[in-house]
Order: sequence, then C-alpha cells, then structure tokens
Amino acid sequence: MAKSPISELFSTLRSYAQKLSDGERTPSEIASALNDWAHESAESVRGKIHEEVETAVLKMGFVKREEFEALAKEVSSLKKEMKKFAKKSVPKKKELKK
Repeated sequence: MAKSPISELFSTLRSYAQKLSDGERTPSEIASALNDWAHESAESVRGKIHEEVETAVLKMGFVKREEFEALAKEVSSLKKEMKKFAKKSVPKKKELKK
C-alpha cells in the first residue's frame, strides 16, 4: 500500500531530523534538500493539475483557447478570400442589363 503524501512528508522530515541529530548532515544540506524536494513536489502537483484540467475540458467538450484562436484566424482569412473572390466574380450592372 502506498504511503499517503502526509505520512511521506513526516517520514522524510523524521529522516532529515535524524540525520541532523546524528551529525550526518548539516542544517544547510538539509535545508537545500528540503527546498529541492519542495520544488520537485510543486512540479509534480502542477503536472497532475494540468492533466486533470485537460481531461475535464475534453470531457465537457470545451475548446482550448489556442484552438479557438486558430479557428478565428482561419475564418478571418477565409472571409478576406471571399471578399476578393466576390469583387472579381460579380458582374457589373451594365453587363446584367444586356
């Protein structure tokens, strides 16, 4: 059975405290190790949150901002092309009356 995050934290802290009291590590080494561990944990949490959000967004059928912006850009481009095409292909009134 996997340890819970809280029990893992306490176990790690207990281990560092033991190494400090035994003289195996200096306070600065332990502080550095704890700082590294905190950064790694934060990255892991960010990654998990990102995955969960992505999954929820896909399940709900939402469109990501970058996808929306790409589609808006494509629609804008198509509108410009349509205007150019319409100007070239629309016959003048004089030609219609003949």
